[in-house]
Amino acid sequence: MSSALLTLPALIDPHVHFRVPGGEHKEDWRTGAAAAIAGGVTTVLDMPNNNPACTTKERLEEKKRLIDAQLAEVGIPLRYGLYLGASEKTVSEIENARGGYIGIKVFLGQSTGDLLMDNDTAFEEVCHTAARLGTIVAVHAEDEKIMQNLKASLSPESLTNVRVHSRIRGREAAITAMKKAIALGKKYGTKLYILHASTKEEVALIRQAKHDGVTIALETTPHHLFLNESAYETLGTKAQMNPPLRTPEDQAALWEGLMDGTIDTIGTDHAPHTLEEKGQPYGKAPSGVPGIETLLPLLLTAVRDGKLTLDRFMAVTRTNAEKFFDLPSNDDTVVVDMNTVRPVRGSTFKTKCGWSPFEGWELVGWPAYTVLRGKKVESTTASRRGPAKGGRK
Repeated sequence: MSSALLTLPALIDPHVHFRVPGGEHKEDWRTGAAAAIAGGVTTVLDMPNNNPACTTKERLEEKKRLIDAQLAEVGIPLRYGLYLGASEKTVSEIENARGGYIGIKVFLGQSTGDLLMDNDTAFEEVCHTAARLGTIVAVHAEDEKIMQNLKASLSPESLTNVRVHSRIRGREAAITAMKKAIALGKKYGTKLYILHASTKEEVALIRQAKHDGVTIALETTPHHLFLNESAYETLGTKAQMNPPLRTPEDQAALWEGLMDGTIDTIGTDHAPHTLEEKGQPYGKAPSGVPGIETLLPLLLTAVRDGKLTLDRFMAVTRTNAEKFFDLPSNDDTVVVDMNTVRPVRGSTFKTKCGWSPFEGWELVGWPAYTVLRGKKVESTTASRRGPAKGGRK
């Protein structure tokens, strides 16, 4: 098939985990930046659940020094912003570190790392302080108490099957946490960014909150758009992420919200773990999947198939994030091939973890090259590990 090259604005990924400091065996900013460019992404916003967690001005500054040194080493001047992690003990750092972060990240439910805020009073203080300072609060909206109660209600035998992950982290946890965040947004006028929506109820709640005048933006992920609970059967713990995969009905609601403007952004939640880590039994395997190199072809294949318009694609991958996070405009671009169909081969990717939950999927819209700060960077995925073996369509 002949090539049809299309030039698009380079993407913004508002939700990545590049694992520095403390998780460099999974990813670092050398490999993460290369993966971003290979995916047509030139701006990333990185999460604070590192080791140690990025919760103070000093840790934020040290993290920036590490990042800048790694980017300089590989010669990729990737644009980035960093979230500051909120904990009950470091709420004062929101003001102390002001100007050094893109937003405040709050985990209402336990996920990777040790950041958790299950204290309602502390969460309210964060929202109040952020509103006063005019900064964004990014919310991982899963209620920890509900999840712990759900887990306690299940038999020990059921807790060995990865499918139970979607029951333990049930929709009730997401809905309750979402309502809590919206209520505080209304009370204080806090600018809220709700991360990785996965349920139809969350979409409906945000649609109503926007109608009510709450300053709020909603993100979803490629894995919640393109995968559902059936993926556990073939992927096992490779399909384990937080929040978990949901039903086809939830997927349909996400696509509807994407098209009607309720969903503002798509963040990959690029959360790499090694194959060895993900190959452990459920209960030991960590949650999270890589995604920054498949974002563009997945969405452009959806455009080709009529599930998404090109205008909405550009809004949710670039312009909405630029506006909401008040990012400086730039002329970065990505050139993609809309005719050539290629399979996903995780072993050829730049990400250090070297695998993908979309292995074998036949997609169009792969980047030919990316232009970052006026410099052309080849984006083709040259193999680092030898030829891929197998895979499914």
